[in-house]
Amino acid sequence: MARIRVLLGVTGGIAAYKAAELARLLRAAQAEVRVVLTPAAAHFVAPLTFQALSGNRVHMELLDAAEESAMDHISLARWAELVLIAPASADFLARLRAGSAGDLLSTLCLASRAPLLVAPAMNSAMWDHPATRDNVAVLQNRGVTVLGPASGSLACGESGDGRMLEPAELVQRVEAACPGNLGGLALLITAGPTREPIDPVRFIGNRSSGRMGYAVAAEALRRGARVSLVSGPTALPDLAGATLCRVETAEQMYRAVMERIAGQQIFIGAAAVADYTPVACAAEKIKKTEGSLTVTLTRTADIISAVAALPERPFVVGFAAETSDLQEYALQKLEAKGLDLIAANRVGGPFGGFDSEDNALDIYWKTGSAHLPMAPKPRIAAQLMDLILDRFHAKDSAENP
Repeated sequence: MARIRVLLGVTGGIAAYKAAELARLLRAAQAEVRVVLTPAAAHFVAPLTFQALSGNRVHMELLDAAEESAMDHISLARWAELVLIAPASADFLARLRAGSAGDLLSTLCLASRAPLLVAPAMNSAMWDHPATRDNVAVLQNRGVTVLGPASGSLACGESGDGRMLEPAELVQRVEAACPGNLGGLALLITAGPTREPIDPVRFIGNRSSGRMGYAVAAEALRRGARVSLVSGPTALPDLAGATLCRVETAEQMYRAVMERIAGQQIFIGAAAVADYTPVACAAEKIKKTEGSLTVTLTRTADIISAVAALPERPFVVGFAAETSDLQEYALQKLEAKGLDLIAANRVGGPFGGFDSEDNALDIYWKTGSAHLPMAPKPRIAAQLMDLILDRFHAKDSAENP
């Protein structure tokens, strides 16, 4: 972790006991840790525990006479390179959203310019409440990275969403958010198929399961990015921490992407969007007859070309699923659509890809290429993200020397 200075904020809740192990693991990962407790947190774990584990005195008072200027929040805000609130209670998330500055920790969050990560922990009913979800959505739009929560047994005896992520996973997330990774970057990702209706019963679709796009989104989250995911119909569960928009048709996906693209730094078009859609959808189920049936199709809007053509465009990554001549078609798409990078995969037969747990990708950009051999999609997603990150920073350096 290269001696990054982590300010660990602990709010009131039974998960505060996990924050002690978190402080220990952060130090073991070579981070320098200072701990700020809310008054409620101190009822669960004594400040002396955190002082012993962090190697630094614990901070609790907004105006501290022991500090040179008696303004502890300013000195701590300047010191921190990353702020992690774990656990983050429902009350603290609400106060953070409101911009409250009634105690040291909330004031510090306002005064610091460092990346802010929060790890929610609460009863599942509190997590599912519209007020909490609205608070989380607002914070994410402001650039706050939300880590979790996980699902499982809760202290109240119930089971569901609301568990704080385990300390070891939080340390991984902090490492991912360190400078030089995706921490703070905004990514918009599309995933899954689209369904183009013929009548109320039938549709034109494809074999995409959405697993590759979801794996890429999960990897971006793990690395500390702010992820918006526009997903076609899949059987996959929601990704905790991602802002999710579910759509059905290519037209709906186009609108959802264009409504959300402003301010995004990287766009990854992993969805298998239909190239054609019926000109009209029958109002009633089309009955079977002895004769043939003709369905007139028209082209759908090309989402990734539209994003790449924007005046203030993000770094654009496309996908190409082909049954033959993989390199030829991928390079054609890279050039014709104005992409920064394209990930191409063979589909059908033994090649994996659609409706499979595994995948293999050939990656192309204007000045190079790479091959990612067959592996589980989460591993492919991690390797792909390494390449995206490398090319993104290379382009950024070239454009902003």
